[in-house]
Parts: sequence; C-alpha cells; structure tokens
Amino acid sequence: MQLNELSQRSGVSTASIKYYLREGLLPAGEAIHATRAEYSATHLERLELIQALRQIVGLNIGQIRGLVKMADDGAPRLDLLAAVQRVVLNLQNFTTAGGGEAAEATAAVVRLRGWPDLPSDARNALAAHLELMASLKIPVSATVMETYSKAMDDVAGLDIAATTAPESTDTLILTAAVGMHMHSQLLLKLLALAQASHAIRRYEHGA
Repeated sequence: MQLNELSQRSGVSTASIKYYLREGLLPAGEAIHATRAEYSATHLERLELIQALRQIVGLNIGQIRGLVKMADDGAPRLDLLAAVQRVVLNLQNFTTAGGGEAAEATAAVVRLRGWPDLPSDARNALAAHLELMASLKIPVSATVMETYSKAMDDVAGLDIAATTAPESTDTLILTAAVGMHMHSQLLLKLLALAQASHAIRRYEHGA
C-alpha cells in the first residue's frame, strides 16, 4: 500500500506518518519511485504500537524510539520486557544507598517468593521505596510484605503469561506496555474499592 492508504487504514495522518519516519519510529517503506514507497502490514502494526504507546500509555517520542529500536535491533524478549517496565512504570530513576534494612527486606521477599535473585530496576525501585517509607517512619512489617508479595506474585504470573504468546516483537511491546499501564491502574482501583469496603464494614454503624 502507498502512504495515503496506510494513513486511511491506520487512522494516522500522513503528516504524522512522515514525522514518525523522520524520527526513526517507523521503518522506511520499499522505494518504488523517487518520491513513492510501498508499505506493508508491518507498518500498520508499528503505527498501532506507536499510537497506543503515545495515547494510552503516555510515552514520549524518545521513550518510544528507544523501545522500537530495541525491537528492530533484535533485543532478547527479557531485555525488551525490562525496558518496557522501566519506562511504563517509571523505574529508571530509583537509586538506593545500598545495603541496610531496605535492601535486606527486598532480598527477604525475593527469597520468600523464590524469585530469581538478580539485579533489576524493579528490585531497585522496591528497595528505594522501602527506604523512603522507613525515613518517614512508616513501618512495613514482615506480615505486610508476605501478604502483598503473595498477591502480586499471583497477578504477575497472569500478566507475564499474556506477553509470552505474541511472535511479533511489536505486539509483545504493545501487549506488555498497555497491560502494565492499565493493569497497574486496575490494581489500584481494586485496592481502593477493597479499602472502602472494609472501612464501610467497620464504621457504617458509627463504630
């Protein structure tokens, strides 16, 4: 298909498509003339990915470029998923002092759940958050960590299972990014509903 048809089928304006081509988000079409190129189903798939990452997940052009470059360069799926998680959940800015109670609590929950004992942005983010809570004098008991981590382990198993099926790396990124973004919001809303329900039970009669 040519540019106009690609625009019609994707719902993306020709100006936006040309912008994505210039920015390296969309691979060039196959040249058939000095001023014309042919585009394929892979371009439609990539445009769907770009639009979802921009409009649903809220990523910027630089973040999207980084993810699609990894896909185009043939990055392993584990690395792709880690990169998606990093940008979608904003894990890249977490640092810890290293060691201490927060690091030990993080290591303890890793051992408890039998998770791979390997460094990751997610692990750094948890340790940093525990450090922050400790600095604010907000206790996190072993019971809380056990209960929360059990629930999250069950949820994560479902989430990752949904990202292992797609053969296309664009579909993998799309499924993972939108899933992480929307399911994390779903978890927060379910938690809010559960908290409200427990509060109603406890206080609805003025107790």
